[in-house]
Amino acid sequence: MEFENVKPPEWGEIIEMKDGKLHIPEKPIVLYIEGDGIGPDIFRGMKRVIDAAVEKAYRGERKIAWTKIYAGEEAKEKFGEWLPDETVKAIEHYLFAIKGPLTTPVGGGIRSLNVTLRQRLDLYACVRPVRWFKGVPAPVKHPEKLNVVIFRENTEDVYAGIEWEPGHPSIKKLYSILEEDGLMGKIRFPETAGIGIKPISKEGTYRIVSAAIKYAKRHGRKSVTLVHKGNIMKYTEGYFKKWGYEVALKEFRDWVITEDELWDQVKGEDGVTPIKKEGAFAHLRGGRPPGDPGDRIVIKDRIADAMFQQLLLRPDEYDVIATPNLNGDYLSDACAAQVGGLGMAPGANINYETGHALFEATHGTAPKYRNMDKANPGSLILSGAMMLDYLRWMEAKKIMVDALERSISEKKVTYDLARQIDGATQLKTSEFATRIIENMEE
Repeated sequence: MEFENVKPPEWGEIIEMKDGKLHIPEKPIVLYIEGDGIGPDIFRGMKRVIDAAVEKAYRGERKIAWTKIYAGEEAKEKFGEWLPDETVKAIEHYLFAIKGPLTTPVGGGIRSLNVTLRQRLDLYACVRPVRWFKGVPAPVKHPEKLNVVIFRENTEDVYAGIEWEPGHPSIKKLYSILEEDGLMGKIRFPETAGIGIKPISKEGTYRIVSAAIKYAKRHGRKSVTLVHKGNIMKYTEGYFKKWGYEVALKEFRDWVITEDELWDQVKGEDGVTPIKKEGAFAHLRGGRPPGDPGDRIVIKDRIADAMFQQLLLRPDEYDVIATPNLNGDYLSDACAAQVGGLGMAPGANINYETGHALFEATHGTAPKYRNMDKANPGSLILSGAMMLDYLRWMEAKKIMVDALERSISEKKVTYDLARQIDGATQLKTSEFATRIIENMEE
């Protein structure tokens, strides 16, 4: 496919999806969007760190063919539009892209470039690993206990953008349907209400929960928790819970066991008191003690508001989380705060069926720090680590993440962390990247 403004190196090779599997060449083409505000600064740092880790791991046998595409302010200046069609088509063609933070236009136009990219490319899984790195200041006593991977459904829920402002003619049409169904009484102030629609589908639930279970299996994670508000939104989030268990037991029965099934193993004859008799249910457990899942993934669920408490009070009981869009937005940022903030929080948007993946910094553009060589590139570096994981270049990923953590432990960090760490040495963005690379050698 020919593109006017997308020019990969001549030595780059395209990543392909064949027969449901990614085929990764030794020198894959990876598209990038530098981003707005601090985006160019942190992108340059991230690129240097990834290239160094890949070189260290594979000694020239593997290399990324970085290829620029445009979105955000730079695209607006060059082409007169925030998100050129060629950018979307390029990602469709080359499968992989990584980007810095993008401005959301104010006062009309595209509501959010991030949401638009996710929806147009059907990147249904927003994957957010959240863990603590030694030395990062955190507001909780034991940040090391939190190590979760959040699978946030990316294309449905209120983020579908189906809403009308108060007084819009379409609201009156909707009201006539609600009148017929006897539901108008549920809208307290109909004359001034804005109305939104919250779609959650069986297909959308199946694929996000399936992706979470497959991730847990591949990475040796012990549980997948379905987080929902099904006690209130019974036919949207309640069905997310129902369909989540359904797909787990229908498609992954040999891999999983539910929390209720484990509890049934330890209940006595009264259905409440835990049994003490060794050997009970042994024929169902292969001889394991009651309540022991063995190597099976435990599927459980939690109400969304209670989950916020659980992640603060009992974070080590949770592993992989699958949840609808809005819950995932809240939970991922709240978890990031527990381990030091969005500066160290990576993210990826993935369609596991087509192979398309967009890796990104999870924070904003911070325009006041533009071109100051000051911002923390940690989020984008860790998003790059997620990309290496998706490429199955695990050796390079480990080298990079270990060197990043070592640099933080040395208290040689950027402004955002240095101001919180006693005795820290404040580094520029570029200097921080250099220190990480030096630590790869040391």
